[in-house]
Amino acid sequence: MTIKLIFTAATALFLLSNCTNNNAKSTNAIVKTDSVKPETGNPAENPTQNKNQKIADAATILARKQVPILCYHQIRNWTNSDSKSGKDYITPVETFKQHIKMLADSGYHTILPDELYNYLAYGNPLPSKPVMITFDDTDLDQYTVGATTLKKYGYKGVYFIMTVSIGKRGRFKYMDKTQIKELSDLGNTIGSHTYDHQNVKKYQGDDWVKQIEKPTQTLETITGKKIDHFAYPFGLWNPQAIPELKKRGFKDAYILATKRDSINPLFTIRRIIASGYWSSKTLHNSMVNSF
Repeated sequence: MTIKLIFTAATALFLLSNCTNNNAKSTNAIVKTDSVKPETGNPAENPTQNKNQKIADAATILARKQVPILCYHQIRNWTNSDSKSGKDYITPVETFKQHIKMLADSGYHTILPDELYNYLAYGNPLPSKPVMITFDDTDLDQYTVGATTLKKYGYKGVYFIMTVSIGKRGRFKYMDKTQIKELSDLGNTIGSHTYDHQNVKKYQGDDWVKQIEKPTQTLETITGKKIDHFAYPFGLWNPQAIPELKKRGFKDAYILATKRDSINPLFTIRRIIASGYWSSKTLHNSMVNSF
């Protein structure tokens, strides 16, 4: 996410700007997405899994068909001050609504990170035409427009929260604790997205506590639930980050449209930016071509 501003803790409070028929639902009509049998690996830690199940090895996980995962940031109409490159990260309200309508009309069913994890790690089945819809950075419009639009189609989303911005209502407006908890209580997934969006590749020493550990604890306090899923700021990661995330109890982590890691694919799950420039047709073509 090279065009997105790298925030400092001092300016993040004020300048955080850049960082799918009508009855389609997450259905009980489940179909097999693939038939690869899980291989033995590390002991399963998911309490919903049989304790005798083992996490598949990396090669098996990489061989499973990827699920389209979309990443949105701001959902608002463009202004004269928005840069040409910035508009990739700003989805006009009507464009976003058309994106989600297209997904519903095309028969897509939203899934959440726990479902994706169980599919990748254990080979559990997924609904037909699965898609995951994610939002980064805590923007208020993800609640007022994003969640409202998803609810219309019976969809659920994933909200990766940057905690420095919670409740801020200055030039840019962000979700508060009550709204985040409401999203969680309604069955959406809340994930961790650091304190103030610093590049994980540059972390040293106490940065892991400040940027990962404490913000995640904050989200667990807000939601009353364990936070298992993480999204790297800018989609940038390095091998050194993965053991740090594992140490802090994360099950997986999300990048953007770069190559997955051959050793730890669960910690480099791919997403694509749903560009503000894309029509519904372009979005669908991008999903098909990218996954």
